[in-house]
Amino acid sequence: MFLIALSLCLGIVVSAGVGLEFRYHNSLEVEKYLRNVNNTFGFTHLHSIGKSVEDRHATSSSRYIEQGSQRQCGFTVGQTQCRDLWVLILGKNPTEHQIGIPEFKYVGNMHGNEVVGRVLLLQLIDYLTRGYLKDQLVTRLLNSTRVHILVSMNPDGFESSNRDCMYSQGRFNKNGVDLNRNFPDAFSKESGTREMEVRAIIDWLKTESFVLSANLHGGAVVASYPYDNSNKGAELKGGSSITPDNDVFVHLAKTYSYTHTLMHKGDQCYDSKDFTDGITNGYNWYPLPGGMQDYNYVWGQCLEITLELSCCKFPNESELPGFWDANRDALLAYMQQVHLGVKGQVLDADGKPVQNSLVEVEGRPNLCPFRTDSNGEYYRLLLPGNYTFKVTYPGHRVLMETLAVPYGPASFSALSHDFRLERDAATTPSPGNTHPPESCTSSQVWESLEGHSPGLVSWGGTFVLVLQAACSTMLL
Repeated sequence: MFLIALSLCLGIVVSAGVGLEFRYHNSLEVEKYLRNVNNTFGFTHLHSIGKSVEDRHATSSSRYIEQGSQRQCGFTVGQTQCRDLWVLILGKNPTEHQIGIPEFKYVGNMHGNEVVGRVLLLQLIDYLTRGYLKDQLVTRLLNSTRVHILVSMNPDGFESSNRDCMYSQGRFNKNGVDLNRNFPDAFSKESGTREMEVRAIIDWLKTESFVLSANLHGGAVVASYPYDNSNKGAELKGGSSITPDNDVFVHLAKTYSYTHTLMHKGDQCYDSKDFTDGITNGYNWYPLPGGMQDYNYVWGQCLEITLELSCCKFPNESELPGFWDANRDALLAYMQQVHLGVKGQVLDADGKPVQNSLVEVEGRPNLCPFRTDSNGEYYRLLLPGNYTFKVTYPGHRVLMETLAVPYGPASFSALSHDFRLERDAATTPSPGNTHPPESCTSSQVWESLEGHSPGLVSWGGTFVLVLQAACSTMLL
């Protein structure tokens, strides 16, 4: 009776037979819904990864209630509501990482006026919670994957939006900044202040070893993949900015577009270009500096694509059930791709897992080489085939090993393989060289761009992209 009363109070139908109501829920309603889900289902965990800009300016008349380690928002009429960036985690062990279980994430509503993704992620939460231990696909997904869902990265923008189809305000955060132009960029030395929401994502990536991700946008119907930017080096091929893992990115984008009911047809919006197979290289579509998907890939070791899900950025609520029907299977199929390739640990000569060991795949010169995490784990998304790995760690011999990689998503598990290193007799460990090498920094990336990487070469120093403000409001 309490849950029913709470649902009626919120004006939201939660995880009952009819599912979550199809409408636009404001930030306070979303938080209360997520709290209710977290309190109802033991395989979920809710936490805040940071706060929006507007929360920083909340006045003393705003009312906050402490609940354990989480802060519940209250508000006074006419005053700012507090807006946390709430992430719901779903999985068999939601509160902490388990070795061998990959971390997956969806991020919605980065542009506050692009709202379909926000709705779809709420519906996805409802679908997963109602289906766990009842639906075979949902159960296998959550037993084999730890799923993180950030419904809204830009709640301030959403709250300020109006419902115009294409020209709605609310794209930017409270400071008037486009969050998808505010991340550090591997191809531009341009620097600036990182917005609170962007810093929250960057810090979040340091706490979890994310393997696969997608961020949900609107204004077109297409799956876009990295790179979004270029310095016109060797990565630029045929008008596209190509990553070392281009084959995997194309596969990921097509997985979504062809599982989607319409996206693969490539011509859904009258004012947009036709996209072959419903996918596009980001740079080939239009250059974008400071984008989130490039940052995830270069610095986070997480392969991320951008999903554009609706021609109209703020469609009528009556259309929302149709968007869910078109995207549901694609959202699930994309999640399953987290099991591509190989996973495992790197062990030193004593059999202990080692952090920051380099795990490189021959022929894939990543700007920032992939490294093992604090558990000595590595995850490499790869299509089926034979691959030669090079594993490097101080004081140990370089290990070269070739593996035959099957198609992991079919069994909900990537190939599991541990690399066991041998101590290099020529190297005597000492206090000065026992520390693992540091992770890749922006300066190291730029050293690579300036001639030290086989994958990229520089183009007269900094390549600065200028996007006119008027165009910026139209781009996705």
